[in-house]
Amino acid sequence: MEMVPIAATDSHENDHMCKELGIDITIVMDNDLICDESIIDVSAAMEPARWSECCIYRAPGKIRKINKEAYTPKVISIGPFHHGGNEVRDEDSQKELRDMETLKVRKLKEFCDRTGKCQKEIAGIIEKNQDKIRRCYSESFDISKEDFVKMVLLDSTFIMEVLLRADDREKYKDDFIVSNPMVNDNIRLDLILLENQLPFFILKELYEKSYERHSERPIFQLACKYFSRYIEKNPEGEKVEKVKHFTDLIRLSYCPDNLEFNVRKKNPCTATKLYETGVIFKLHEDSLDIHFHKSLSTKTSPCFNFSWLLKCLLGLTGFGCLEHTQPLLKIPRFIIDDDTEGLLRKIMLLEQCHYPFEAFACNHMWILDYLINSKEDVELLIEKNIIYNDLGSNEVIAEMVNKLCIEISERKSCYADLAEDLCDHYAQHCNVVLANLPLELGELGFCGCECPFTLDDAFFPAVHGGKRFLDCVWVRLLSMGPRDHMQERSYLMRSLCCPWWERKTLRVWVRLLSMGPRVYIPERTISCQL
Repeated sequence: MEMVPIAATDSHENDHMCKELGIDITIVMDNDLICDESIIDVSAAMEPARWSECCIYRAPGKIRKINKEAYTPKVISIGPFHHGGNEVRDEDSQKELRDMETLKVRKLKEFCDRTGKCQKEIAGIIEKNQDKIRRCYSESFDISKEDFVKMVLLDSTFIMEVLLRADDREKYKDDFIVSNPMVNDNIRLDLILLENQLPFFILKELYEKSYERHSERPIFQLACKYFSRYIEKNPEGEKVEKVKHFTDLIRLSYCPDNLEFNVRKKNPCTATKLYETGVIFKLHEDSLDIHFHKSLSTKTSPCFNFSWLLKCLLGLTGFGCLEHTQPLLKIPRFIIDDDTEGLLRKIMLLEQCHYPFEAFACNHMWILDYLINSKEDVELLIEKNIIYNDLGSNEVIAEMVNKLCIEISERKSCYADLAEDLCDHYAQHCNVVLANLPLELGELGFCGCECPFTLDDAFFPAVHGGKRFLDCVWVRLLSMGPRDHMQERSYLMRSLCCPWWERKTLRVWVRLLSMGPRVYIPERTISCQL
């Protein structure tokens, strides 16, 4: 047996290059013959090519473990991932999925009767697009061409017939799916499952080439109507052409236009903490995006943050000029019911796999995850009509929101600037002080002057509260008569004359004003009832 440089078997030039680089690559030679056989088959370990058409993925194991049901079909399997229900371990679910295969055959016949097309004509269209359809999936499948065409034929005609019958419910009120709301709801949820998709282009081509009235009832409109429960706003313009499948349709309906994604460097604090620093929460009715607006006066001069005054004297909320100076956080409505978690997980999975750098839904939930950390945060957002709770207790909602972002990675965020602005606002020295002022003044009895939002009714409680506040200051000054109180009185006067928004001065100011209900005045004792 002889050891020789592998480069010698190719050329002297390669051998010389290896020697210069100090590389000594050898192979085993037996009987002066070069062994061309590979010890390890590297072809099996080659990374599979990802086609540009790829848009349908299987949920990674670490994400699936969090909530298996959210990523597994319940009543109907579409496409190769769950073909025949083989991927479902539950025996009852497997039986239900197999029963649905029989229903698919019936829907195939109904679609052929409706369109006047035979099975071979429809199958011919699928066969021509077979390679393109396969490239839409992230995995390759050991399914013969004939079986693959049959699978797509049954699945596509089933979907189209369901959409058509749902569009004319009165005519098909006796249909098995239309007349059974529970089955229909489960099918609708299964049809937006990422692993349970057919490419939208093949559905559109089959529909337009088979159904004569396709121009009157485009399949895109049928799909939007069928999934209207989960669609916030029907995609328009260029978005219509971008739809890759039903899961993508749902995502596009929520995604605003012209978003800018950057690396998020800061994390905002909870909703209750922001509210304490003067942030006003408001429902954003005209947009699906989250916006934070801070008036120019508050940016340049934090002393114009009148949140403490609005909380102490509720009647002043009738004066819009005061409220408009406060920082405003506008959030779109968040309806939470039994389907919310499953729907969000489907959309977020698509973004993690296909839109990792444009993950709007994931970014949105990241912000809500930071804003909501307890039932108090949920209660605040419910009070502001931002959250609509149709699920259960507020603790359950907080737990659900916090779990949604587990194992979800965020590469870039469309809310990077928003998070930074919220952090900067909360970190401002003045805002932190003002956050505690209503609590300290509340002990003096100044907070909570409730009244209607009218000018006349708002004015007098405000004046009354202000008078009580000034009376307290005056009585406190009168109480500083003896010499041993001169230093304290001087300190109080200096506190009142210094800028009120300075933290140290403000805390001393409030502390001195709240030194007990009885104060000492020379030759007599008075009771200061606050």
